[in-house]
Amino acid sequence: MVQILVGGVTPGKGGSKHLNLPVFNTVSEAVDLVNADTSLIFVPPAFAADAIMEAADAGIKVIICITEGIPTKDMIVVKNYIDDKQCTLVGPNCPGIITPEEAKCGIMPGFVFKKGRIGIVSKSGTLTYEAADQVVKAGMGVSTAIGIGGDPIIGTTTKDAVKLLMNDNETDGIIMIGEIGGQLEADAAKWVKEFGNKPMVGFIAGKTAPAGRTMGHAGAIVGGKDDTADAKISILRECGISVAESPAEIGSLMAKLMNV
Repeated sequence: MVQILVGGVTPGKGGSKHLNLPVFNTVSEAVDLVNADTSLIFVPPAFAADAIMEAADAGIKVIICITEGIPTKDMIVVKNYIDDKQCTLVGPNCPGIITPEEAKCGIMPGFVFKKGRIGIVSKSGTLTYEAADQVVKAGMGVSTAIGIGGDPIIGTTTKDAVKLLMNDNETDGIIMIGEIGGQLEADAAKWVKEFGNKPMVGFIAGKTAPAGRTMGHAGAIVGGKDDTADAKISILRECGISVAESPAEIGSLMAKLMNV
């Protein structure tokens, strides 16, 4: 159902350039023959759920799904299927993960990210890049950025990602970017209030979105009074997270908290 490209062919000037690396027809072949442990999924929405489950079946430890537009009912099946598997799913509909100067699994513009000690968790790919650019220009840099995706059902939640960064010895501060719809940011904030030990900046997108209308991401729809931007901002502040009123303030607010 899905090919893992461990090597293969890459475009070059005047034709194709061979990397002299193997290409496998199945995920299990890649795991068995070269101990592959990460799968980056780009297949079309109709086939993405099967690709995720195939990767989980084969023993892949980290599955990053970039694909946008996977039907919600398919992701319900996927979530139930991988519950007892020893794997971590990031996405779908996400830009991936990057640790600058070490590894990138995704589609983010790598040149924006410079090594540092600020972690980023975001539902929005574009705002991930914007926050990283601001952090770098403020002289701090990025430890790891995790784009969790904006669909209603995703693998790694905001709280999951925040916990990873909170426990990461190479991360000194965290930026959490959310949006209207769902409870992911509130769940993360409540965990931070109880267990957090690092400075955090939050931003909630969609403050001017009309109630009941999906804005950009499938999960960005206000379904109740606690789903609004104002409600989420209040929860974040009550839990000790500094909130940027504008995306343009994310980097400067983080720098202020870090005394840079």
